[in-house]
Amino acid sequence: MARDSRLSADELVMQTDLGGRQAGPLVQKVIAGLCILWSLFQLYIASQLPGWLATQTGLSFFSAMVTQARFIHLAFALSLASLTYPLFQHRRHIPFYDLILLMLGLVTTLYLVLFRYEIADRPGLWTGSDVVISCLGIMVLLIAVYRCLGLPLVIIASLFVLLVLFGGDITFIREATNYGGASLSKAVGHYWMQSEGVFGVALGVSTSMIFLFVLFGALLEKAGGGHWFIQVAIALLGSLRGGPAKAAVLSSMATGMISGSSIANTVTTGTFTIPLMKRIGFSKEKAGAVEVASSTNGQLTPPVMGAAAFLMVEYVNISYVDVVRHAFLPAVISYIALLYIVHLESLKLGLKGLEKDGRRLGLAMIGLLFLSGFLGLGLITYVMILLRSFLENIMPDQSIYASMLLLLLVYLGLVYAASQVPELDQDDEKKSARAPRLTPTLLSGCYFLLPIFVLVWNLIVRTDDLDRLSPSLSVFWATLIMSFVVVTHHPLKSFFRGQGMRPIHLLLGWGQFVAGLISGARNMIAISVATGAAGLIVGTISLTGAHQIIGELIEAVAGDNIMVLLILVAVLSLVLGMGLPTTANYIVVSSLMAPVIMSVGAQAGLVVPLIAVHLFVFYFGILADDTPPVGLAAYAAAAISRGDPIKTGVQGFAYDIRTALLPFMFIFNTDLLLIDVEPLHALLVFVISCIGMLAFAAVTQGYWLTRSYLWEQAVLLLVVFTLLRPGYWLDQLIPPFERFEAQAVTQALERDVVLQDVRITLEGPHFDSGANTTLTLSLPSDGKSPWVDQLQAQGLSIIDRGLRGLVIEEPFPGTRYFDQMATKFDFYGDIPVAIVGFEIPAERPHKEWFYVPGLILLVVVFLSQRRRQTVPAW
Repeated sequence: MARDSRLSADELVMQTDLGGRQAGPLVQKVIAGLCILWSLFQLYIASQLPGWLATQTGLSFFSAMVTQARFIHLAFALSLASLTYPLFQHRRHIPFYDLILLMLGLVTTLYLVLFRYEIADRPGLWTGSDVVISCLGIMVLLIAVYRCLGLPLVIIASLFVLLVLFGGDITFIREATNYGGASLSKAVGHYWMQSEGVFGVALGVSTSMIFLFVLFGALLEKAGGGHWFIQVAIALLGSLRGGPAKAAVLSSMATGMISGSSIANTVTTGTFTIPLMKRIGFSKEKAGAVEVASSTNGQLTPPVMGAAAFLMVEYVNISYVDVVRHAFLPAVISYIALLYIVHLESLKLGLKGLEKDGRRLGLAMIGLLFLSGFLGLGLITYVMILLRSFLENIMPDQSIYASMLLLLLVYLGLVYAASQVPELDQDDEKKSARAPRLTPTLLSGCYFLLPIFVLVWNLIVRTDDLDRLSPSLSVFWATLIMSFVVVTHHPLKSFFRGQGMRPIHLLLGWGQFVAGLISGARNMIAISVATGAAGLIVGTISLTGAHQIIGELIEAVAGDNIMVLLILVAVLSLVLGMGLPTTANYIVVSSLMAPVIMSVGAQAGLVVPLIAVHLFVFYFGILADDTPPVGLAAYAAAAISRGDPIKTGVQGFAYDIRTALLPFMFIFNTDLLLIDVEPLHALLVFVISCIGMLAFAAVTQGYWLTRSYLWEQAVLLLVVFTLLRPGYWLDQLIPPFERFEAQAVTQALERDVVLQDVRITLEGPHFDSGANTTLTLSLPSDGKSPWVDQLQAQGLSIIDRGLRGLVIEEPFPGTRYFDQMATKFDFYGDIPVAIVGFEIPAERPHKEWFYVPGLILLVVVFLSQRRRQTVPAW
């Protein structure tokens, strides 16, 4: 979708994220009413109210709304898309065809609700009305996607639908996927009538979790929380060299963690930070690029990750806590490196910070404040755990009431503290180039942290004994608390200031709450239709195995070269991610690209955890937000800075090169994802990785203590590689695995040898071509059971064929390796699938010893530049 760089930032967000229609008071009221109703419906189905009402009234209607929530969710989205996003340029009225599409959207989705029992009785045996409804539903959905997101996702989804309908007639596709084609009835029924297409996992996650997280963020923003984050960041970092740019990074991280849109994040924080960056000396393009890089990285940062975290739970089949743990370190390292890039830019340009009243905070003091904040948060968390355990012991099943009372008292105390300092100025146009004082700024909105603390507590901190809540229930309670804060914080502050609870303050809080309900629903329109359309892609893959086509092409180009494979996947993820919101972005790239790395990589000997593969493709999909020529976040930033959007995007991508480096590093060094890492080792990995990324930032800027010579750049690159992937050098000296051939495999089997971290190599005929092919599998081990028992536990049955070796039988569906092996080998041919070797970790020194020469080289460059340094480093 082409974007006019002359549009204002607000107009761009309105057209991109919220729709741009302004069709008169009546239409606006209808839209607002539908948005409020949608938000309340989502809160209703997330609560325990449906079950209680069904029990009390004996009517299944109340609980049935929960089971049919996906259909109702999409009905709201399609209706609001028709009303808010003009199909053409009719922004001042609603043409008749939009009303027709609105009705078709309602009919095709509510048909699934009204006739759900009849549909369940005829799975796969679709009637003529089923086929017509399915065709119309898919058509209306794709039109809604075009309205909200433009052509990219429409084209991709349409190609996959065409693949289902006509792919069986194309020889290459038939040979690559063994797919023989599908009738129109089977195809559209699969997409619309079943839970494997449009109404699959992606839309289910959108319904149960993503909506409430977006609503939570909208309520926080409408209450003034987003502005408070920005002001705190300016107060904390604004007086440093290049302070507004550093504040942009920090505030974008804070708001981006719970935001579902890079574009909205760019505008929310950029409206304030970009003018300040320009004022202290950043060019238009660099000011916009800093904001773009900061905002896109917010989608990579736990706990929400643009809602992709919850999709990863479903797709990778690990717990939410594990997703957060694996994604945390790369995101933090990336943001630290971006702060340093901004600092180096400021040094090169000779910039200073903002003037500030009162005490100026130095770097050491800011570091101490951050450390104190983390330690204080940890102490509060520990005390809360002890208190909850104590309450649970003295009042079982009733401790929630005491906890809520304590939460209320803390909230009242924080609001009282906020009432004792002046309100934050909301008029960004009148801001002078001065940083506010930290203490009053911090106190003025510290109660906004309470709902966030509750959210994180319920998601991550709650102990297993106290039943950690699911993501949907966690955000439900956090949203209720956020709603209470929105409605009450103005009247309470007025009361504590001795002004009484004036009606105007009550109305102000209520108005912000209603505005939050509307904003949350409008923000969800594009996300909902995008996840529905992404379901067409997922449905195609489940029906045809379409990802194998891309796998075949990449395998043909990359061969056995793992780096070429990863670079091709990275580029394709960038292309596929252009113009898509975060959730749809992740669904598309993970569905198509992750299986390619797993299958083609395993054949080339690259065996990595599935979460590492998903994060790899997710990172590059998100980087599409600032990659020209689409780069919608860059257009939003350019609309504020009045710079060139293409140059802004190019500069933003240059800043994000450090983020593009990380996925390659954690594919080969999974320590960065904290996989099987002890706490002290994790601390070492964090420190060393930060040093490595800061050195890489210096390379990309051509500046450290002073402008770098070419040999210094080369040495710094060597340092970066050594610190982020120390295992490479050790692998060159001592291979990581000791390989045993087939005869040794038989001997190990006979001796019931106990092995750990086993990798086995399988060889057999290819499922499609019959040609001899290999596959490497990594087998988890408990370190106690005999090797053959470990194989059996993973669903792999072995038959000893004597001279023919150890033969593997076809694994059963649902077992760990079924998807990899069943589509790879022909288990029913004349040639069996056999184990031709196994590998066990070799005995060798720790790879961390290579940190030492890396750090020595870093010191050499430091001493070289120290002699030429003319400007203080800080």
